[in-house]
Amino acid sequence: MGQLEDMSMFVRIVEAGSITKAAEQLNVAKSAVSRRLKELETRLGSQLISRTTRQSHLTQAGEQYYQKVNNILSAVDALNEQTSGAPTRVEGTLKITAPLTFGLMHLNAVIDEYASQHPNLDFELDFSDRHVDLIEEGYELAIRIKKLQDSSYQAKRLALIRYALCASPDYLKRMGTPETLEALDNHEFLQYGLGKTSNLELTDAQGKKHNHTIHAKIKATNGEFLVDLAVKGHGITFIPTFIAYQRLARGELVPILQQYQLPTLNAYAVYPKNRFLSQRCRYLIDSIAERFGDNPYWDDF
Repeated sequence: MGQLEDMSMFVRIVEAGSITKAAEQLNVAKSAVSRRLKELETRLGSQLISRTTRQSHLTQAGEQYYQKVNNILSAVDALNEQTSGAPTRVEGTLKITAPLTFGLMHLNAVIDEYASQHPNLDFELDFSDRHVDLIEEGYELAIRIKKLQDSSYQAKRLALIRYALCASPDYLKRMGTPETLEALDNHEFLQYGLGKTSNLELTDAQGKKHNHTIHAKIKATNGEFLVDLAVKGHGITFIPTFIAYQRLARGELVPILQQYQLPTLNAYAVYPKNRFLSQRCRYLIDSIAERFGDNPYWDDF
């Protein structure tokens, strides 16, 4: 093996999580991978992976070597692709976490297309609303819908997330359609999240912001659950359009107080700041951003 092959093997060990898994992916004997790693460490004069009978982890030198090796391999791939005109083969395992409802409703088509384009690529997908520590849990990419504050991550904006303030026609017929913010005091609300209080922040036509406290009849951490209750007439909900868009398109929910502008958020692709972004991850991020963007399909209701 040459130096580039040794580098590729090292990256495979790191990303597979163990010498055993890397050997399985490479379809070679575990002893061969272990021997090549030992020879690489001997040549470099530094231990890259600290290993015991139960576990292994990168040393500080290994972390630095991994980051720099990834840069080198990516540059070589890009050079080969530019020279030959043929796309570089995307492979390995892409470990992603995304919000539960967003993942289930909107990532299926993305992953389907991406997996078809790159048959040598494996996926590990965690659809969950819990906060995931990407570095500690070994995730390469997270999709997050929030205001970003953690400076240890880099992020690329994927889509604009709009909200709808809406209720079912039956509920509005029974309770009346509110025409002012004050009229909201006479209505029941279905709150997305378990916060003790909830404030609606709306902007009027003159650009003035208004904060209005609402009382929640029902609180839940799942948007689909709340949308279903809203359709059944249990109250008004303030919900992302990527969750409610199908019900809005069918008229099962209708927007209210449309003279006000509602706040927005962004969906981001988030990845560790000091870790090289792999080609497989970079391509997927670009694919998602191109598919969604500032006018995602779920806002065409």
